Amino acid sequence: MKEVTRKKLMIFSGRSFPDLGRQIAGHLGISLGKVELKTFSNGELYVRYLDSVRGADAFVIQTCSEPINDNIMELLLMIDALERASAKRISAVIPYYGYSRQDKKTLAREPISARVVSDFLKVAGTNRILTMDLHAGQIQGFFNGPMDHLTAVPLLASFISREFLSREVVIVSPDAGRVKMAKKYSDHLGVPMAVLHKRRPGHNVSEVLHVIGEVKDRVAVLIDDMIDTAGTMVTSSEALLNGGATEVYACATHGLFSGPARERLDNSPLKKVVVTNTMPIPEERMSDKVEVLSIASIFANTIASVFKDESVSELFGGDNQP
Repeated sequence: MKEVTRKKLMIFSGRSFPDLGRQIAGHLGISLGKVELKTFSNGELYVRYLDSVRGADAFVIQTCSEPINDNIMELLLMIDALERASAKRISAVIPYYGYSRQDKKTLAREPISARVVSDFLKVAGTNRILTMDLHAGQIQGFFNGPMDHLTAVPLLASFISREFLSREVVIVSPDAGRVKMAKKYSDHLGVPMAVLHKRRPGHNVSEVLHVIGEVKDRVAVLIDDMIDTAGTMVTSSEALLNGGATEVYACATHGLFSGPARERLDNSPLKKVVVTNTMPIPEERMSDKVEVLSIASIFANTIASVFKDESVSELFGGDNQP
């Protein structure tokens, strides 16, 4: 009689956000696998797994928080070590996909950096990628293999529904590029949508020109995939209040909060900013206006579905396509 080999699930975390790794493993009822990670005095990284991974279905959790290049390199080395140690399948769990804003050439002689990251992951030995709310949907096509796209839309939409249960709400896209995402929120909540027409004179700089849609006497909720320096959210909130909105809130999946973000949010007319924990937010960047929701259970459920070879899209009702 032929012996049946049981599948073995193993979860590992890099050093970018170990707390999230432990939360995800906890939802799955297992412990994180043991791995030695260290940095030599010259900045080179070292990886060694302390348990056998032979034949394992291995998931490596590493978000692209700062220092982004170090965390990407550590992820690549963790994947390479798993492949050389005979793991059966290697999945990179990347809650925030680094370089996702550099998804195309907008000027001559620029790289397509998001494609380069995908190529690195494939060459290192990645069989599958799990990520959340990509900045651009075409990044899925950069990776030559399955890429499971998760979304925080249901989580954030539920928060909006609870927060403003009895008030008139309008969902607002801060620019034309976020209209599709804003439409998902609008459909989830059954509320109208508005769009801001803006221009970008430079990197991390935006100017709102027009408010398209009815926002007067409504609570406006700005929707975006990420908040970096918060310039867009602040200028957008001012434009919405000038357009007659009673209050302005903001929701985004990824809270980068780099540079002047905290100061801008503290001094802005925004009532509250809601993000998820796809990356750690250092205390010095954390404004009192920011509330963080956990996406650990979403990733845990997705990992369980991938491990069992079940549908991922069914977890999101098919709404997880960017």
